[in-house]
Amino acid sequence: MVRHAVFMMAGTLLSRVLGLAREVLIAAFFGATKSMDAFNVAYTLSNLARQLLAEGALSAAFVPVFSQALTKSREKALALARGTMTVLLCVTIAVVIAGIFFAPGLVRIMAPGFDAESHSLAVGLTQWMFPFLIFISLEALTMGELNSLGSFFVPALSPAFSNLVFIVTAPFFAAKFGVYGLALSVLCGGLAHFLTQWLYSFKMKAVLYPTRPNMKDPDLRRIMKLFLPYAAGLSLNQVNPVISRMLGSFLQEGSISALNYSNRILQLPLGLFVIAISQAVLPQLARAKDDDEFVDTLRQAVRFALFVVIPASLGVILISDEFVHLVFVRGEFGGWAWSATSSTLAFSMLGLPGMACSTVIMRALYALSMPREAFKVTAFSVGATAVLSLILVLPMGYNGLALAPGIAFTLSGLLGLWYVRKKLGRPLGIMTWSLAGDYLVALAVIDIAVLAYRFVWPYDVGAGIGMRSLWVVGVIAVSAGAYAGVTVLKGFEEWKLLGQAFRTK
Repeated sequence: MVRHAVFMMAGTLLSRVLGLAREVLIAAFFGATKSMDAFNVAYTLSNLARQLLAEGALSAAFVPVFSQALTKSREKALALARGTMTVLLCVTIAVVIAGIFFAPGLVRIMAPGFDAESHSLAVGLTQWMFPFLIFISLEALTMGELNSLGSFFVPALSPAFSNLVFIVTAPFFAAKFGVYGLALSVLCGGLAHFLTQWLYSFKMKAVLYPTRPNMKDPDLRRIMKLFLPYAAGLSLNQVNPVISRMLGSFLQEGSISALNYSNRILQLPLGLFVIAISQAVLPQLARAKDDDEFVDTLRQAVRFALFVVIPASLGVILISDEFVHLVFVRGEFGGWAWSATSSTLAFSMLGLPGMACSTVIMRALYALSMPREAFKVTAFSVGATAVLSLILVLPMGYNGLALAPGIAFTLSGLLGLWYVRKKLGRPLGIMTWSLAGDYLVALAVIDIAVLAYRFVWPYDVGAGIGMRSLWVVGVIAVSAGAYAGVTVLKGFEEWKLLGQAFRTK
């Protein structure tokens, strides 16, 4: 699991860096403006369906069943995947048609505070981008197949090609079509994302193409049976970004864009570490031979996620101002956007460890085929996000909208742990008081290291991009070195897992 997760991190690193470059390009062209708010709302709507059908319910239902089918017969498992592809195409085409038709109502629900001009622009952008769902759904199915077959690097790397295509095409499309050019670049990137993995499946001798599904196949029926409750639960989960966009539309202009820019930075550690670990552990959990192996795998996955996420979270909080300045401040991205993005980033990162735990625990519920419990955990997360957003937005504004989801995910992760423990009838032993104390010591050392670094070498906003980049790289290296030193001295078992992952073929 750790070896696969590390391979995914390596592939994801490039794609996330290019993703940040993509946001830098967008920020330079459009800044935090009315047209950018409309694009972000439209992009969020197209991604709601993507996360629900492709990266959510599909992966949750398909990967465990396909992984188990592989242990019996590779040929039957591939036939199952191809039949699933046919069903998926039918569903996504229907959803795309519905999304284009209902776009005006969807935009009004998501951004009720938009004026007529912003609403019209968001509707048009939504209709242009909804076909993105078809490409990304096929990509998610292919990725699930490749992950189950033991291939993780190329699926993790494929988003880099998507971002690269966006970066190359966006300047030309934006110059000719304005903000609508970004929608065209999104579609081109989605197609590149799918084709990268689909072409690689030839090498794995597991090419996907639509075939007539055998509706009597018990595995296909099980996928479809699990898909609906998972989709119902994940549809609730997609309310979270709607809540922030909805409340953000009533705040000052540019608030939605600031939240989006900080979220793009949050996605770097979230995708690089958390998603990589959760995707790597799902096939392992599905193939666990007994409860003991399941518990050991889950405990190591959660602990490994916290091991890499906790220092990353604190590190970004400590240098949020400098990091946002380096990445975004140029062109139309001015002082207010800098301040708003850095503050929302710091509050968002407070919830990253909770998001990490919740994401891994949800994979455990999927592997145990517990759709009802997964639905309850998701519903609780959405309800907590809504309540906390309403409570925090008044005293904290957009910062409250950044903080609320992290708290909600933390609480929902604890609820998911309780369900897993109840199902298995045994303690999971994920966190101990001794381990928590060791983490506090390690975090204190990181804080001291960053303060000392900043004292010796203050960040110069007027310096060139090379020197400012060197400052950020240096503070990351110093804080990472301090954390590594403390955790090695404290005997964290994650270092042993990393060593074993690379020594074992």
